[in-house]
Amino acid sequence: MAFPTSGLHWRERAGLKWLEGGFRGARVCFTTRTGGVSGGPYTSLNLGILTGDERESVRENRHRAAAAVGLDPGRVAIGRQVHGADLTFHGGDDPPTHFAEPGAPPEEADGQLTDRAGVGLLVLVADCFPVAMIGRGGLAMLHCGWRGLAAGIIERAAARIGAESAVVGPGIGPCCFEVGPEVLEAFAHLGPGISQGPMCDLEEVARRSLTAAGVGDVVSAGICTSCDREQFFSHRRDGGVTGRQAGVAWLR
Repeated sequence: MAFPTSGLHWRERAGLKWLEGGFRGARVCFTTRTGGVSGGPYTSLNLGILTGDERESVRENRHRAAAAVGLDPGRVAIGRQVHGADLTFHGGDDPPTHFAEPGAPPEEADGQLTDRAGVGLLVLVADCFPVAMIGRGGLAMLHCGWRGLAAGIIERAAARIGAESAVVGPGIGPCCFEVGPEVLEAFAHLGPGISQGPMCDLEEVARRSLTAAGVGDVVSAGICTSCDREQFFSHRRDGGVTGRQAGVAWLR
């Protein structure tokens, strides 16, 4: 059975706007910053609780986002992201409820996986790339910053689920991602073309990592979060004081 990707397109509902695509048998959404209740640097649909935003605002934003895309917020699995390559597989009927009721931090993991229908897998981003993958062994949603990519998060998740197709969401583009030599050295094995001087193309790193992991069908948003101030939070552009958008995927 193949899992071809569909193209990405914009959707709006109840004041929220998101980018949507998917695979046969699954749905993938990438939220924007519009349609929430947060203010200041977190205006308006901030989904990150560890940002300095008010807890109740984040909770309301999370419930609004889940309702807009048609998910039960109590069945959305998240992890405490640490820019690593650890994965959490949700095979039971009751995934963690940290998304619906923000409080104690969830288990540390930068990748969420499942083979159960209706379990939302969510990562929070503000320049890092949200990457969804599907294969015969299930579905994955990954938080892909440069450290996680260098640590092999794509390769680990692809091997775990036998990934065949992937969707790469919005993230910081090579126009805005200036890095040091240690970052470029981490991806030198991928060959030329991932940088222009100190400017690193992290989306291309993700695409080449997917190809190397045997994922042949890849769709990318091609949107720079740092450039698009109106629609996306950006950690680098905003000096670290900003909100978080999300990538979320679930099996139908």
